[in-house]
Amino acid sequence: MKILLAEDERELSRALEAVLKLNHYSVDSVYDGEDALCYLENGEYDGVIMDIMMPKMDGLTVLKRIRKQGNSVPVLILTAKAELDDKIEGLDCGADDYLTKPFATKELLARIRAMMRRREATISTNLIFEDLQMSDVSFKIGCNGRQLYLANKEYQMMEMFMMNPRCILSTDQFIESIWGYESDVDNSVIWTYISKLRGILRKLNSCVVIRTVKGVGFVLEGKNG
Repeated sequence: MKILLAEDERELSRALEAVLKLNHYSVDSVYDGEDALCYLENGEYDGVIMDIMMPKMDGLTVLKRIRKQGNSVPVLILTAKAELDDKIEGLDCGADDYLTKPFATKELLARIRAMMRRREATISTNLIFEDLQMSDVSFKIGCNGRQLYLANKEYQMMEMFMMNPRCILSTDQFIESIWGYESDVDNSVIWTYISKLRGILRKLNSCVVIRTVKGVGFVLEGKNG
């Protein structure tokens, strides 16, 4: 899942980004409200972690703008403000949850998970395609009773495949969604991970394959299409 992190305290932002990536989230980090709004207007995210007090545009203004545009992405507000009225204002502007600094990273992760569950209450935590089943809790992929753990980027790429079966995904889509807009990752990295995922599918003896569409990208499909 892809998270936009909007936090102007660079040290805190770096720490949060590291924690999120360790927990299998893709992260785009911005440091002011104008960039946060720009990223939200031009990209797709599964959730947002946003500080209220940011330069150029505050978090509540960003929140009001995206909600007015019809963007319903889940938003968790971070702030040093602890007063009840501030919390109410954030929620009234369209925030899904509110966390006051300082906070424990375990609580942040729990709130993110709860926020996602509320949005997708009817969706299983397991992704299923053909004989494959993948859990976003254990980060394991399984077939016919056997399971293998997927490392961070392996999981994120396989998640994209499992959420878009039989659809062609380009290397640019993987880079943008997983590594972020400003990444200098090149296509060879994608090919390396594709090779790893193909090896995992073979170990599982799955009927599912990752097929190369020359000059276009890759597609997850059953051996019979």
